[in-house]
Amino acid sequence: MLKTSDFYFDLPQEQIAQTPIEPRDHSRMLHLFRETGELEHRHFYDLPDYLEAGDTLVINTSRVIPARLFGVKEGTGGHMQFLLLDQKEKDVWEVMVKPGKKARTGARFVFGGGLLVGEILATVEGGNRLVRMHYEGTNIYPILEKIGNMPLPPYITAELEDNERYQTVYSKQLGSAAAPTAGLHFTTELMDKLRHKGVNIAEVILHVGIGTFRPVKVEDVTKHHMHSEHYHLPKETADLINETHARGKRVIGVGTTSCRTVESVATKLGEVREDDDDTSIFIYPGYRFKVLDGLITNFHLPESTLIMLVSAFAGYEHTMRAYETAVKENYRFFSFGDSMLIL
Repeated sequence: MLKTSDFYFDLPQEQIAQTPIEPRDHSRMLHLFRETGELEHRHFYDLPDYLEAGDTLVINTSRVIPARLFGVKEGTGGHMQFLLLDQKEKDVWEVMVKPGKKARTGARFVFGGGLLVGEILATVEGGNRLVRMHYEGTNIYPILEKIGNMPLPPYITAELEDNERYQTVYSKQLGSAAAPTAGLHFTTELMDKLRHKGVNIAEVILHVGIGTFRPVKVEDVTKHHMHSEHYHLPKETADLINETHARGKRVIGVGTTSCRTVESVATKLGEVREDDDDTSIFIYPGYRFKVLDGLITNFHLPESTLIMLVSAFAGYEHTMRAYETAVKENYRFFSFGDSMLIL
């Protein structure tokens, strides 16, 4: 039996990166040879050395919603924090609320001095609330961009000075509750350098859900239920992936979200073609990869579904040894941490 505890490793608190590196591509990069398990210590700006003309990078262009809102209860002025998780219909959202005892059905909360009012409709499973949002205009997103805060993961306690540092430089479409963090290392200059070298850039969208931080609570890995996330794989990307493989070149996923998108489509359809759907694919050792030849990823939480995915791709022993080395060599971990290249 594959056990959750098999994916545990000791991580000193001070190696959890609290702030992003400047410039973005100066983060360290641990290169893991997938075949041999051999390791090399480099920097992210060295990435072009590892890619060849004709290779294709698959990036996730989803943009993080500034989904954390601080406001007050109408009538009493009591403080309230909302974290928008999921848009159920146009102006109805599933929301994590704090403190929960103030958020009774019918209660109303005011944000941004009245730019946004949230009315509690119901309590749902797990204690979250369904909330109807009231505002001027036809679209909530411009208001969120104005008054919302970035929903940084719970292990980051430092304030973020610039919201854009928790977005990739190529992010386009709002919809994520967390950043696809492997992409945070790219600069526009580095992207230009890769294109100039003849590396293709293929885009997908997977809107990252807050479930990405949900710990695995069962000891038998196979009993864990994955959260569902929405993806879109456009025709141009499907064509590019198929052409890349036809020419004997490599397809490299930037992050676990790009990986889960292309592998979801190939698993569901038996090939890579245009698709728009939800996925709850759970990739752990034993999974046979259908699309990816390489992966760029960050260093993930112990016992998380993300370290399980990396282990499925690079091999369990290789992965755990690489993580042990990263801890020993003082790499920075998690969202604002260093990167790993597996080829």
